[in-house]
Amino acid sequence: MKHFPPSELVINQDGSIFHLHLKPEQLADKIILVGDPGRVALVASHFDSQEFSVSNREFNTITGSYKGKRITVISTGIGTDNIDIVVNELDALANIDLKTRTEKPEFRQLTLVRIGTSGGMQPDIPLGSFLLSEKSIGFDGVLNFYANRDSVCDLEFEESMKKHLDWNPQFCAPYVVDSDKELVEKIGQDDMIRGVTISANGFYGPQGRELRLPLADPKLNEKIEAFRFGDYKITNYEMESSAIAGLAKLMGHKALTVCCIIANRRVEAANTDYQPFIKKLIETVLDRI
Repeated sequence: MKHFPPSELVINQDGSIFHLHLKPEQLADKIILVGDPGRVALVASHFDSQEFSVSNREFNTITGSYKGKRITVISTGIGTDNIDIVVNELDALANIDLKTRTEKPEFRQLTLVRIGTSGGMQPDIPLGSFLLSEKSIGFDGVLNFYANRDSVCDLEFEESMKKHLDWNPQFCAPYVVDSDKELVEKIGQDDMIRGVTISANGFYGPQGRELRLPLADPKLNEKIEAFRFGDYKITNYEMESSAIAGLAKLMGHKALTVCCIIANRRVEAANTDYQPFIKKLIETVLDRI
């Protein structure tokens, strides 16, 4: 039986997991992930009841009940590096006995749905639309540090994309992961666009934004917009979905990302007054999760 020493699995003195400050009994099987710590309270405001609230750094968590479903909502902050922390610690809460530091004999599967904001990469994607990530592309490199990443990735898509984009070898090797098909059908109905989402490892240069520093590949976004793989085209940029999809699939969990499109990079438009759209998206996911 595998044992996890203190250097690998850090547990706080109160018995909670290191970064999230959660205890196993505080975690629901259905989990909503949001980037903004302030959005946790917005999601939880729809709950019929709340059990508790925990906060540490950018990680805010509330577990409660919504129409008979026990749900945990947690903020991840920005970026796949934070997702690496959150998903690993959620899995540890579910599948490692924190007292004995050994893996539990029975696997507990989690359902992870990220509700986020995103920028469209195709000119026909309207602001305010809801876009479900059927596939997530990691420009971040996180999944490449884990064994067996090829077993959960669409390798043909990866190779075709790298060839089309003339991929710079100094960038992180990209990976492509499908979202859980059951969640795609359950949550993605006629009111959502199904797309292919890039998770970038930064907001400015890695997403083709140029301020004072010039870009290594100024044409990258044009090549991204033009890329096709069968019926698929790349639809949007954000910063978390790839690591959620990849780590969850390696661990045996179900995962999906749904975003509200608040900007369109290809027509240079943005909407900063997107809160009503986010509220509607939250309500929709809560009803369907």
